[in-house]
Amino acid sequence: MKKLFCIAVALLLGLSLPSTLSAQTERPAPEEVLAAFGDLEPEDELMDVQTFTEAMMTTSQQLVELGIRFFLNLLVCWLIVQFFYYKKSRRRDYYFTFMVFSSAMLALLYVMGNVSIGVGLTLGLFAIFGVIRYRTETVPIREMTYLFVIIALAAVNGLAPLYHVTDVATTPHYALSVGSVMVLVLVNVLILLLILILESERLLRHTSAKLVLYDRIELIVPERREELIADLEKRVGVKIDNIEVGHVDFLRDAAFIKVYYTLGKGETNTINHLTKAKQFVEQ
Repeated sequence: MKKLFCIAVALLLGLSLPSTLSAQTERPAPEEVLAAFGDLEPEDELMDVQTFTEAMMTTSQQLVELGIRFFLNLLVCWLIVQFFYYKKSRRRDYYFTFMVFSSAMLALLYVMGNVSIGVGLTLGLFAIFGVIRYRTETVPIREMTYLFVIIALAAVNGLAPLYHVTDVATTPHYALSVGSVMVLVLVNVLILLLILILESERLLRHTSAKLVLYDRIELIVPERREELIADLEKRVGVKIDNIEVGHVDFLRDAAFIKVYYTLGKGETNTINHLTKAKQFVEQ
């Protein structure tokens, strides 16, 4: 048994020695090494391209990259806020919030994408943003939607790759990828087109609602619904689409009624749910 084991080890060493010597004497060209990358399996661990090539971006390239990201994001966000959101809402406070929030988020994501930071610091930053809340008033769903779009665009514009490594085998360096820039611009244009279509007057009926403290509670019964709607239309001055009867106070002979109606072209209503003077925010 020992003799057979020794014979097997000798055969293995004899087979592996010629291949080892040939590997030491014949070094493949860099082109052959790079071409061999295509034969590797997905689960194989590879060195990062930047580590392998030792290519670094120059200061001018970093400034150009930052300029493209910042001004593209600023332009798209301004178009969204100015021509889609503010045109109908007229909320200058959210106008300021959207523009500043977008630029600050892009700067944060750009720095985080170019600096090696630990997982703890990353989680801490997101925890800080998680604590921030708008406590002055309830943020309407439309404002929350635009805020999410602004954050998403800042993430795309701040993290999408714009440069790629070229001439890896000879003189590796970074070069601006025109195709990547065009793809990034196309993503922003598609978002603008989507908002334009959804905000168009032809596809979207602009509905609003008013909360009315109504005094004629004898009309809130289902049998007198038509009479109730007619009285509300006469006193409120709008064409009512639907109503909802809420809290009823029989001691004071009053009831809360939510009135739904369609806004006219170009009309806005940003304080329709306010019931107290202290809830009013100067626009």
